[in-house]
Amino acid sequence: MHHMHILKSAAIAAAIGLCASPLLAQEVTLRFQHFVSPASANPTYFMQPWADAIEAQSNGRIKVELYPFMQLGGSAANQFDLIRDGAIDGGWVIPGYQPNRFPEAEALELPFMTSKSGEEASAAAWDFTQAYLMDDFADVHVIAAHMHGPGIVHKRGAPIASIADFDGLKLRGPSRAATLLLEELGATPIGMPVPQFPEALSRGVVDGGVITWEMSPSLKLDELTDSHTDVAGDQALYNLYFIWAMNKNVYEDLPDDLRAVIDANSGMMASKWAGRAHDTGDIVGRDVMAASGNQIAELSAEETARIAAAGQVVTAQWINDMNAKGYDGAALHAAAAAAVAANRTPAQE
Repeated sequence: MHHMHILKSAAIAAAIGLCASPLLAQEVTLRFQHFVSPASANPTYFMQPWADAIEAQSNGRIKVELYPFMQLGGSAANQFDLIRDGAIDGGWVIPGYQPNRFPEAEALELPFMTSKSGEEASAAAWDFTQAYLMDDFADVHVIAAHMHGPGIVHKRGAPIASIADFDGLKLRGPSRAATLLLEELGATPIGMPVPQFPEALSRGVVDGGVITWEMSPSLKLDELTDSHTDVAGDQALYNLYFIWAMNKNVYEDLPDDLRAVIDANSGMMASKWAGRAHDTGDIVGRDVMAASGNQIAELSAEETARIAAAGQVVTAQWINDMNAKGYDGAALHAAAAAAVAANRTPAQE
């Protein structure tokens, strides 16, 4: 009798389980794509830990698969559309890879706009995004918005010692703001997404380019360039704006409890996390370049001031361009600067 009772309970439990299982055991696999090495900073210190957190906090019900080097297809420049159209579930987007499509985001990319802290710059990026860019990105679900650490000039031959040294150099830039600055400094800017940079260097299409310390090892800049130059002071020569986003329908179709797991790893905390990843990687990348025997240089305060003056020319030009497009360029510039100021850690006295 007792034995039968156990079996019957088991049968009832199984029947209840069958009814509940579609809700309880919702297995979701999200395929996120990016365009860099999995060994570079953002995938190592943000994307993979983020994916692990989503899996852990959903008790394994959401699996996030990360695909480096655009392995699911498409180009780095059209990543936004791949996410919007559902070709992928989510991924990493550099809006600046499509110049003029998301012009307001460029405010954060202007010369000397951000500090050299990726985490601080990313907090500013989230605030600015909430205020100005959500309509631009309405076709996707934005999880985080972030920036990187300082942008460094990497080149063949001796480091940049003065503004005159930019003259005639063919330098890769990531965005419209960066290429405008390089042009104002006297260089010949060549805009290209990061995957194309090493080949352009090895074939002599460019003499160098601007990018972070953290990307340098995976791009083999220890072999492809000889010197690495930063500006003096605590403001970045330029910066780059990124979003981590997912397909809107995929996000909205998740059960409430699983959507809550994504939400718990979104917004300001995720944006700062992504920025911090670049800061962590920058220390590692700089050390790799130094260990290779390459020259690591910093411009003098005087030369940095000359470069900052060129940056002011670029900013004024950008404000005029934005006004011509029907935006309030000065207001956008001021809002970006205010977001940066609000998220700066006060200097230790």
